[in-house]
Amino acid sequence: MRSVHLIVPDLFLPENIAAEVAAGLVLPALERMLARGAHEMREAESLEAVLSDLFFEPGYSGTPVAAVSAAVDGMGEGCWLRADPAHMQLRRTQLVLLPLADVSEDEAAQLCAALNEHFAGQGMMFAAPHPQRWYLRLGAQPDIRTVPLSQAGGRDIRGLLPEGAEGARWQQSFNEMQMLLHAHPLNEARDERGDLAINSLWLWGNGAAEVRSPCRYAGVVSDETLAEMFAAAAGVNFASWPAQWQADAAEGEQLWVWTGLRNALQCGDLDGWRAALQEFETGFMQPLWQALRSGEIARVQLDVLGEQGLRRVRLTRADAWAFWHWPRRLAAHSLV
Repeated sequence: MRSVHLIVPDLFLPENIAAEVAAGLVLPALERMLARGAHEMREAESLEAVLSDLFFEPGYSGTPVAAVSAAVDGMGEGCWLRADPAHMQLRRTQLVLLPLADVSEDEAAQLCAALNEHFAGQGMMFAAPHPQRWYLRLGAQPDIRTVPLSQAGGRDIRGLLPEGAEGARWQQSFNEMQMLLHAHPLNEARDERGDLAINSLWLWGNGAAEVRSPCRYAGVVSDETLAEMFAAAAGVNFASWPAQWQADAAEGEQLWVWTGLRNALQCGDLDGWRAALQEFETGFMQPLWQALRSGEIARVQLDVLGEQGLRRVRLTRADAWAFWHWPRRLAAHSLV
């Protein structure tokens, strides 16, 4: 029996802007799905935590993104933290973290070399197998709680820095990293080009876990690199997000993870959010809705992630024909 588990962060906007931003969008399939499904509210979770729960055995510590992604990036065994490059920007009274997608391999190599020289002898080794994915190797797992970059991006970092038994030590190390990067000559060249300085790292993703065996999913489709990495760790077929939804011929449950709305929202691009959602409705939700009504797939689970909570919507083919549940505009489903 074929079924679809769909995860979409930031589909519901805050109540104070939802109606205005979503005005004029034509979303018949999405709105019918929301109207006819059974709803359940859960506590807010990051996408990283949700995916960790799906792919790893219960009882794992932390959100073990660093260990999994380090293995996929060929970093070998060890205790890893992600230490991704970022720009820290002062906005009035806030220190806002901005993820960087324009870091070159040469820049990553130079800055990691400087970090390794500075922290030599402290049991810390920096490496950048990918320009946007940097790592910090340690002798043992740190006793800290960290916040994923996807949650910290675009926000004031106060209250988001590492906490826990070793939190104070790691906040001090974080400040040292900032000062070193801020003074590096490489950033003068970036400034001259009009690029944001690589003046910070974001430390996150610590933890250890065992992959669930067998995995519940027959396949994974996503525009999110982390979903691809988790699928690889679990030995599950992965495909990149397509322009239009098409049913997989294989039996079983398919996991689809789409982050197009989150990416636009973190950049403050509300027009981009609208455009992405309209394309999602046309290219994905409408054919998915027709497949559910026709019986091509048996059921759909939609998980909407947001800061205020996780909304879970479940539908069967019978639910899709419950025409007496009249659809409401998307803004009426705001989580706030």
